[in-house]
Amino acid sequence: MVGTAALSKRKKFFEDWTLFEKSWLVVFAAINIYLFFAWDDTLLGLISSLTGMFCVLLVAKGKISNYYFGMVQTSTYAYISFTYGLYGEAMLNGLFYFPIQFIGLYLWHRNSIKNKDSVQGEDVAVKTMSIKSWMYSIIAVIAGTVLYAILLQVIGGRSVGLDSATTILSVMAQILMLKRFAEQWLIWILVNILSIALWVITLDASGGNDYALVVMWTAFLFNSIYGYYNWRKMAKKQDLAKESM
Repeated sequence: MVGTAALSKRKKFFEDWTLFEKSWLVVFAAINIYLFFAWDDTLLGLISSLTGMFCVLLVAKGKISNYYFGMVQTSTYAYISFTYGLYGEAMLNGLFYFPIQFIGLYLWHRNSIKNKDSVQGEDVAVKTMSIKSWMYSIIAVIAGTVLYAILLQVIGGRSVGLDSATTILSVMAQILMLKRFAEQWLIWILVNILSIALWVITLDASGGNDYALVVMWTAFLFNSIYGYYNWRKMAKKQDLAKESM
């Protein structure tokens, strides 16, 4: 009975997934597992990458359960980043992303919506940003990037410019995610591009073998593009639903 119930739960979990979403997950998971054996990647890197992919895809779908995978991904990624001297990434994930998972879980539950298309009943209400909000966000990112780069330089970090930019942009994107703004995905796209460059440069310079993280950020990039498309579609659908009430 326990096995049957667990199987039924897994089926419901994937029931509202599109073919693209399933294919995306299978392809990038397969690449990660291949690299783990072919390039002798670390097990921790593999775990961080796989849980990260589940997390971001569930965010793109507007599912609250993304935060459970995020708890694992942020803690493992923080440790890996620290070992490579990427202190900005380590602090971002360990001191900001990890505790924010619990806050996000609470806030998204408070703003969840129930509808007939939501198998798990955990879809979140989506918002869009104004021009004024964009202006404040851009100013904050520029100022934060410059100041944080100075701090990273002082403590002896590597690639401080890229490290600072990815950190500050990630903080801004995470705040927009907590507030459920669809435009978070435009910032995540930029974060993912910069993070791919950051890890390629770092692994090449250090001789490290955690290339699963490069695959993870590449997967995140594809997911961010899809996430923006899907969240805009969700926003329009929810607006129409409000108008018809």
